[in-house]
Amino acid sequence: MRWAVILAGGSGTRFWPLSTPERPKQLLPLAGPVSTAEAAVERLAGLIPPERILLVTGRHLAGPLGKQLRLPAANILAEPAPKSTGPALAWATHEALRRDPDAIVLSLHADWYVPDVAAFSRVAAEALAVAERLPLLITVGVVPTRPETGYGYLVPGAPEDGAWRVRRFKEKPSPRAAAALIAEGALWNSGLFAWRAKTLLAEIAVHTPELAPALASLDRGDVEAFFDGCQEISIDVGVLERSPQVAAVRGEFTWDDIGNWDALTRIRPHDEHGNVLVGRVAAIDATDCIAWSERSPIVLAGVSNLVVVDANDRILVLNRSGAAGLKSVLDALPSDIRDL
Repeated sequence: MRWAVILAGGSGTRFWPLSTPERPKQLLPLAGPVSTAEAAVERLAGLIPPERILLVTGRHLAGPLGKQLRLPAANILAEPAPKSTGPALAWATHEALRRDPDAIVLSLHADWYVPDVAAFSRVAAEALAVAERLPLLITVGVVPTRPETGYGYLVPGAPEDGAWRVRRFKEKPSPRAAAALIAEGALWNSGLFAWRAKTLLAEIAVHTPELAPALASLDRGDVEAFFDGCQEISIDVGVLERSPQVAAVRGEFTWDDIGNWDALTRIRPHDEHGNVLVGRVAAIDATDCIAWSERSPIVLAGVSNLVVVDANDRILVLNRSGAAGLKSVLDALPSDIRDL
């Protein structure tokens, strides 16, 4: 009855030049010796067997991810077009239901950092158990450790059978608003979800006109027509923020979505001066820098708060404060520098 869906799409911009469209961050060993996608599959060990793990990705990544993860070929779902998490999860959930009429689905992303696998498994099992008992969409709210402006938040409401109804969502607040939300008891909306497959599809049919008319194409087995008929929309905006049938369980484990280069300061070891150094890198009188070399040696001397990357015949030097805006930097580059 229990299935998992791993979302593994991506354009390869957040960790440029190390990441590329053909090798986005879920294929990279950003947090340790294995890729984040491999870590996501390993995280499910003992909770959901490989034959019930579905992975949704782009067509150009289906081969590399299938080879790296060693999942059954039929479990690699290659999207005809990237249209955000709403269509991806509607398709994958429908596929789980097609194979198992009692399917209960756990949804997660392939690019997270979760060092305490046992704590993750306990919370994921709790979310699945609540979804088994109640006709609700369950989201895991991670206990915040800082007023992060790059994450979404949820505010728990009334308790209900091992969970709390979600009172409201807030996406990417200002620093001041994030601090106020945390004081109010808000949790990070992690993107770790659980639901009965029938429940999600029923809620989409009622609340998500951007997807609902196209569901009939999935009933006919026509995935191309489904994606052609869908609008691009996230599962959060299209379903969770509209449905009254949403509840949260509390997640007390370390979690990071590894959103950009600056995230490495939270997930990688650093030296006594706060530098994260990967590859052939030396730091002399340097502080709070991130340096990653796949090829040539990098020497940091008398600098601070920089990101320096040498990969794929490209070199990036960026102030850490601009890490979240790297995509806009790439958009401004000439194509002969940007494209790999």
